[in-house]
Formats: sequence, C-alpha cells, structure tokens
Amino acid sequence: MFQFIICFIAGIGAGLGTGFAGMSAAAVISPMLITFLHLPAYEAVGIALASDVLASAVSAYTYGKNRNLDIRSGVVMMVTVLLFTLFGSWIASMVPNTTMGSFSVFMTLLLGIKFIVKPVMTTKESMAAVSVKKRIAQSVVCGTIVGFICGFIGAGGGMMMLLILTSVLGYELKTAVGTSVFIMTFTALTGSASHFAIGGMPDIRCLVFCVASTLLWARIAAKFANKASAVTLNRATGVVLAVLGAAILVVNMTTR
Repeated sequence: MFQFIICFIAGIGAGLGTGFAGMSAAAVISPMLITFLHLPAYEAVGIALASDVLASAVSAYTYGKNRNLDIRSGVVMMVTVLLFTLFGSWIASMVPNTTMGSFSVFMTLLLGIKFIVKPVMTTKESMAAVSVKKRIAQSVVCGTIVGFICGFIGAGGGMMMLLILTSVLGYELKTAVGTSVFIMTFTALTGSASHFAIGGMPDIRCLVFCVASTLLWARIAAKFANKASAVTLNRATGVVLAVLGAAILVVNMTTR
C-alpha cells in the first residue's frame, strides 16, 4: 500500500508537470522513488521515463487536436534529441547514483518562477516570421544538448526543451508545450528502452502504478491547459513548476 501511495503521489506531480509544461516525469518520479522506496537511481529514472511515454503521448494528442503542435519543426529537434538520449543513457550507467537528479530540481523551480515573473506572450503570428533555416540550425544544436540531459539524468530534458522553444526558438507557450511533449514521447521511449536494456527490468508494480497515475493526471492537465488563456496558462504553469521544484527540494533536504 505504501508503494502504491508513493507512486500515485509521484504520478500526480509528474502528470501535472507533463500536461501543463511538457516536463519530464522523471523530475518528480525519480526523487520520490529514490527517497521513499529506496530504488537505485538508474532504475528509478527508467521507471520515470517509461511513465513519461504514455503521458507525453496523450498530452501531445490533446495539444495537436487543438492545433497547438508544430510537428514539422519538432521532428528536426526530435531526431537529434533521440541520438543524444541514447548516448546520455549509456554515460549515466557508469556514474554514481548521487550524480543524478539534483539538476532537474533547480531547473524546475527556476523555470516555474520565470513563467510567473516573465510570462511567455509570443503569438503564432510572430512565430511564423522566424527563418526556417535558422530554426532548423537552432533545433539541431539545442536538440543535442537536450538529448544528452534527458538520457543522462532522465530529467531536465522537458524543462530545457520548453525553455529553448519559448526563449530561443520563439514559440508561443501552448505550441511550445505541445511540441515539447510530442518530442518527449519519443525521447522517453528511447531513454526507457535503453535504461531497461542496460540495467534490466525494474520493479513491475512501481512501473505500473507510476505509468497509470502519470497518464491520468497528464490528461487532465493537458485538457485544462488547452482551454486556458495565455496569461492563465503562464501562471498555472509557473505555479505548478515552482511548487513541484520546491517540494522536491525540501524532500531531498529533509531526508539527508
């Protein structure tokens, strides 16, 4: 029962983060499983990435149905991200548990504050004014960085992608989140498969509980986000990320 409760709570945070902001589920699930269920970091990241697959897929479908998904530009970044996710996952298998996990917590907290203090108010019209060649070149470079981060720590990839899509590539927030979860569907699938291939199958009950809870809450968050105004979505996204980041940071500090 304790295992189910921890996985369900982790899935709530991960699902809300995925549906609202395209956040990798590992930003929440990994530290929860490591701290409360004492799973090895590599196994926890694999479970978190597996949870991210369906949650990101259903979120991407919801954003796409509402025309808030840029598939053409997203594919360019996705290919680069996939390649470097594999590389990052291989590197992660050779480092100590303590090396993994801290980066995503601070990234989540700071990005949440950023959306509250300085919301993204870019429009789709301004997005169309960006040169295609420039966007492709930026996508390749940025995809390399994001892919390695996602594969190495299983977290932070979604946050980095959202930051890059909004701040570097000039996406409006809903399209940025929709494109982010579209890409994260495939990076999470690649990352989880490589983690399981390298480290073996994880705890099946943890896997099932986390996947189900994350999927449920991601669906709820994505439906709400696509109906919200830009201002409301910025604030909601910022609050969700800031609260999740602060909560995970407190958990990590109090359990040391």
